[in-house]
Amino acid sequence: MSVAKPLPHDAAPLHVTGAARYVDDIPTPRGTLHLAFGLATIARGRIAALDLDEVRQAAGVVAVLTAGDLPFANDVSPSIHDEPLLSDGTIHYLGQPVFLVVAQSHLAARRAARLGRVAYDEETPILTVEQALAADARFEDGPRIYEKGDAAAAIAGADHVIEGRFEIGGQEHFYLEGQAALALPQEGGDMLVHSSTQHPTEIQHKVAEAIGVPMHGVRVEIRRMGGGFGGKESQGNALAVGCAVAARATGRPCKMRYDRDDDMVITGKRHAFRIDYRAGFGADGRIAGVEFTHYAICGWAQDLSLPVADRAMLHADNAYLLPAARIVSHRLRTNTQSATAFRGFGGPQGMVGIERVMDHAAHVLGLDPAELRRRNYYAAPDRGGSAPRAAPSPRDISGKRKDNSTPYGMEVEDFELHGMTGALLASSDYAARRAAVAAWNAENRLIKKGIAFSPVKFGISFTLTHLNQAGALVHVYQDGSVHLNHGGTEMGQGLFQKVAQVAASRFGIPPGAVKITATDTAKVPNSSATAASSGSDLNGMAVRAACDTIRDRIAAFLAERHQAEPGSVRFADGQVEVGEARYGFADAAKLAYEGRVSLSATGFYKTPKVAWDRIRGHGRPFYYFAYGAAVTEVAVDTLTGENRILRADILHDAGASLNPALDIGQVEGGYVQGAGWLTTEELVWDGKGRLTTHAPSTYKIPACSDRPGIFNVALWDGHNREDTIYRSKAVGEPPLMLGISAWLALSHAVSACGDAYPALNAPATAEEIWHAVRRARDGI
Repeated sequence: MSVAKPLPHDAAPLHVTGAARYVDDIPTPRGTLHLAFGLATIARGRIAALDLDEVRQAAGVVAVLTAGDLPFANDVSPSIHDEPLLSDGTIHYLGQPVFLVVAQSHLAARRAARLGRVAYDEETPILTVEQALAADARFEDGPRIYEKGDAAAAIAGADHVIEGRFEIGGQEHFYLEGQAALALPQEGGDMLVHSSTQHPTEIQHKVAEAIGVPMHGVRVEIRRMGGGFGGKESQGNALAVGCAVAARATGRPCKMRYDRDDDMVITGKRHAFRIDYRAGFGADGRIAGVEFTHYAICGWAQDLSLPVADRAMLHADNAYLLPAARIVSHRLRTNTQSATAFRGFGGPQGMVGIERVMDHAAHVLGLDPAELRRRNYYAAPDRGGSAPRAAPSPRDISGKRKDNSTPYGMEVEDFELHGMTGALLASSDYAARRAAVAAWNAENRLIKKGIAFSPVKFGISFTLTHLNQAGALVHVYQDGSVHLNHGGTEMGQGLFQKVAQVAASRFGIPPGAVKITATDTAKVPNSSATAASSGSDLNGMAVRAACDTIRDRIAAFLAERHQAEPGSVRFADGQVEVGEARYGFADAAKLAYEGRVSLSATGFYKTPKVAWDRIRGHGRPFYYFAYGAAVTEVAVDTLTGENRILRADILHDAGASLNPALDIGQVEGGYVQGAGWLTTEELVWDGKGRLTTHAPSTYKIPACSDRPGIFNVALWDGHNREDTIYRSKAVGEPPLMLGISAWLALSHAVSACGDAYPALNAPATAEEIWHAVRRARDGI
């Protein structure tokens, strides 16, 4: 079988040689025009006057468009039509597009865009949680609340009560390839759009709406992205729509790509959160109840903020059975970039909340934080044999089912972390190293070390149920080569390679015989975004269905030819065996073609079992959970706050991995990206709403030198209890939350400076750590 093999990324040679083609590399027709937005220079107010004469007269400018020039809908929102492509007169954030320049070159368009003269009636922007609450600026009438039991009573009766507040910053996606789009007008008013997007169908929908044609009049194609991380789920809409509108108006191809500074100023980020918590624990370290209040800073437009904030609530338990919980979520409107999808989609913020509670409780109770976490885990499933199956919840001695449910009412049937935790703590030599860290800290005043363990339980599925579907199109040619398309997009994660391995396994041929070409809305319609870690799950199953349809047709044809049962036909090792006869796959395909057997099929898959009522906050929003665990060791200079990750040990659950090499790469990258979010990546806005960290010179993503000096990553030897593609598990988003262990390790190091709990905010930059050291030493 081709699955489970550690094959390299299908485009790896193209990546390293620079031959991989991205949107900006596509050869453009002669006469292609280039676009740039003119941006607002205030964060809130109204346009009093707009003078674009200098823009129109600038060298190379062909046209300048404002909201009044748009022929149809002026909206690029993925949700409630609250996001105009060009300002309708109201300014909502500094960096909002006000007008659109169409010019003969990229440079000419950017230069001209700076010449616009805009007079504003400026208003005081809403930038903080306190300001938003005072103005009642929010995206729902009131807070969303999920409850299980009576949390207040449980906390009141607990032996120990802790409470606190902390800030979690946002995060810039910083994909290597910036946002880009190219629109090519076609005959009859149709439009072909190349877009660096995770969601081709949404681009198709928004472009069709903007140029006044049905969706069948717009074709969207994307071969690959140079990274997405959620930042290309909805943020590419503006470029594609702008290009299509300009192409319709001029009759010429139009192209747009953001400069890195413009990209960071215009596009949305991960949602920043403030979390207030109150929790009660027994003397044995078991949690009695917890109350969380989430304040999500959503920016100026709704975008995907409601499901992001929902998922933060859904992951407020992480790996822990909460007997009683109350989770309150405020979705606040501010005059900043519209926060959007980012790897984990709110889950990381919710998970950091409960990990902070566990860290704080361990400090107060004087328990090993890893042991306290284990005591509060969900119960392990009753394996009852080696066959994959849905396990019942554990039962007590009377046979009555014990509670093993989440705060939203979903039974946890596949909990893997008991075995994983024991294995990782042993392989990482956690106990001895924690003792060594304590000895080091007792002897060293200036450099303190910290070590921390953190688990991950991450739900897999779109919480909007209808998005859990996928389609595929597979052709087998008469020479035995296979061509397939599916609705997923390739952004470097290796989705195309994994799906090719699935197709190869179904036909019993080598993966090199399978070609996957660009994702194309004309081939696979109505696709969901490649997001929610669902790319392999959904598209792999859709491709399997299509391949099996063709394989069964070939088998039936050959079985009839040899008077055998179709089920006896075997596809393996490039051969097709029917009784004593053996054909090369190419020969079998040619015979089937000559026998007038269709060698083309579509496949479709929809995720079973999911059902979710987001208003009640109850149901089964996830098909299954993916698990992981990490131990991180750090060193901190208490004089400056500078710090370094010394070692990371990770054990991650990818089920029966489709491709261990790709999955380990995702785990490594996810950990570093998660650690970056919580340690170095600080977004700063000034009092006027201007993003001051808008370039690589001022925004610090982790570099190669920031990775752990010792970096041990292994995959848990398991399988998915649910019927996923070859019993694999999603591996896109869950590893990011392994980086929480780095933040917790920094907290442990700072705690060596005094008796007070460090109460680190995130990101734990050198400045934040310096202040926390002072607080710990002063007992604040």
